[in-house]
Amino acid sequence: MKKPQGGKERVTEASNPETQDLDRLPTREVLKRIIDEDRSVADALIAVLPEIEAAAEILYDTLASGGRWFNLGAGTSGRLGLLDAAEIHPTFGIAPERVQAVLAGGNAALERAVEGAEDDLQAAARELESRGLSDRDTVLGISASGHTPFVLGGVEYAKRLGARTIGLTCAPGSPLDLAVGTSIVTVVGPEVIAGSTRMKGGLSQKMTLHALSTTVMVRLGRVQGNLMTGVRAVNAKLRKRSLHIIMEIAGCDSSEAEAALEEAAGSVEVALRNLKDRN
Repeated sequence: MKKPQGGKERVTEASNPETQDLDRLPTREVLKRIIDEDRSVADALIAVLPEIEAAAEILYDTLASGGRWFNLGAGTSGRLGLLDAAEIHPTFGIAPERVQAVLAGGNAALERAVEGAEDDLQAAARELESRGLSDRDTVLGISASGHTPFVLGGVEYAKRLGARTIGLTCAPGSPLDLAVGTSIVTVVGPEVIAGSTRMKGGLSQKMTLHALSTTVMVRLGRVQGNLMTGVRAVNAKLRKRSLHIIMEIAGCDSSEAEAALEEAAGSVEVALRNLKDRN
């Protein structure tokens, strides 16, 4: 059984013995120490692969059954949650309301810290309520320390409604680890700069989030082979990518791909289906 850390120093605040002389090192050695520490993050994710798999299955089931996925966080954690949610629609073509992010302090917190926002225990619940959170949805709370009141309050609100909850933290036995139905704890150890969880903590969150979202989109059929067939040609770059995908899968030339994409109003999936039906 997991036990809370109690009065122990939070693992995310500990001093890293490998970098205690950081301020006395030349530039290249500072860079090397940072990169050496970052290299350990992938191993931390592999160590909790079963938990990441369990979370992916929950999120797949949520979206496949018509529910929504909410990333919930403050500071770096919240920004990373918002970044991953924002990328899913243009990359995979799923409607933007299906995967959302709730960031402490709102959009203003994207550019600069909103002081005190992460300490508001009720703010996330109010925002989730305004978005109509229900028992069909899943809330993924993100907090490196596992102690962020904004995240904990949102998770508790989700649980009261019967929504499924997932936690992503770097701190075993933390309140977030103990509160959620499914917990992913990436133990990355002390940061290069003590307490700066935008570093290894943030990297582990970014890697976990994009592993989860990509896997879920693959399971939902938004990818064929390793090609993003859910993409929509909404700008020049994506149009070029879309044409290459159509030509590779359908085995057609560029003019035929252009015509099919135009007819499908920029949808690669529709263009491929129409080409298949004709042949």
